[in-house]
Amino acid sequence: MMSTVTQAYELAKQQFADIGVDTEKAMSLLATLPISMHCWQGDDVAGFEHQEGGLTGGIQATGNYPGKARTPQELRSDLELAFSLIPGAKRLNLHASYLESDTKVDRNEVKPQHFSHWVEWAKTNKLGLDFNPTYFSHPLSAEATLTHQNKEIRDFWIEHGKACRKISEYFGKELGTASVMNIWLPDGSKDLVVDKFAPRQRLVESLDEIISEKIDPKYHLDAVESKLFGIGVESYTAGSNEFYVAYAATRQTALCFDAGHFHPTESIADKISAAMPFIQHFLLHVSRPVRWDSDHVVLLDDETQAIASEIVRQKLFDRVHIGLDFFDASINRIAAWVIGTRNMQKALLKALLEPTEHLKTLEYNRDFTVRLALLEEQKSLPWQAVWAMFCERNGVPAGSQWLDDVKEYERKVLSQRG
Repeated sequence: MMSTVTQAYELAKQQFADIGVDTEKAMSLLATLPISMHCWQGDDVAGFEHQEGGLTGGIQATGNYPGKARTPQELRSDLELAFSLIPGAKRLNLHASYLESDTKVDRNEVKPQHFSHWVEWAKTNKLGLDFNPTYFSHPLSAEATLTHQNKEIRDFWIEHGKACRKISEYFGKELGTASVMNIWLPDGSKDLVVDKFAPRQRLVESLDEIISEKIDPKYHLDAVESKLFGIGVESYTAGSNEFYVAYAATRQTALCFDAGHFHPTESIADKISAAMPFIQHFLLHVSRPVRWDSDHVVLLDDETQAIASEIVRQKLFDRVHIGLDFFDASINRIAAWVIGTRNMQKALLKALLEPTEHLKTLEYNRDFTVRLALLEEQKSLPWQAVWAMFCERNGVPAGSQWLDDVKEYERKVLSQRG
């Protein structure tokens, strides 16, 4: 006798077949699209350097939910639980501040050996790793980093970027999948700036020096990320969207679009196709801004769906690298990972269940009436039944039953942390 999940799926399978969509093909493709989950949700972006002074650079994790990870071992344990409740392919995104060392290591001295435990853990869990230099929360980042007027300070951060590229390359070689290394820095100004060009010229020169050594893209990809503004840099950000679009296009790096780094009415989904003719690779930081870049947990909302639909409609599976970027300390941190990652996967599945080619044909034929009608009817089709089957085949709960595991872990593990 068929289970309830199987019965519902068979009915959904036929309904999607009626509009020309193969649900089996959609699930097979979804299983190959990894989401790079960010380590910094698990410990409120603290890292393991034990820097004095707390977070800087406009980074702010709000809330005091108990049980955050305090050590690499605790963070990896928390990640393992989250991964066990998420179907499909996954990756992990690390920051340089999550190094492991018995002695103090400054940012310009980080080496692959400081991430060897992460690599061995990734091998055990069959994960790819991505990477980020950490250009914030450091005594030498108080005023600026790669745009600083002081050459010695700029050189320190250039050395950090170069060191991080070697770590990223190490990840790629050890794990057999290219590591995407994303460069973001908070350099800017709180108030009016007279000379906006000079810091940007220094930034170009610094970035050029960082990426001057060629690394096989089979192991490592460089990405650059813009921002509209941040706390303390409300009036001017050197690394604006226009700056990095031009930089990525002329230097052939990947371009990172973060969903929270633009005006509230802007959509990064629309920006992807605008930059596609000029830029080969994109990195997405899927987040949820609430009035500003507040990094709330990703929802299955219109913006998330628009991002997923753009990836699928343009068949950007080999050009777009999907990562998450939020840090909510007001709720269970493991639940935040699970909610956000599963929502991104649900959005991708819904996009894969769209009769895209038929809709494009209608569009080319200027039949906008039928296009709109079918797009709206699509919203009522039983994609949830396909999601439930995808989860079942991957051995994870389809519905909210995963919360039982998180609550049990919270009772046994998180509650014991100081």
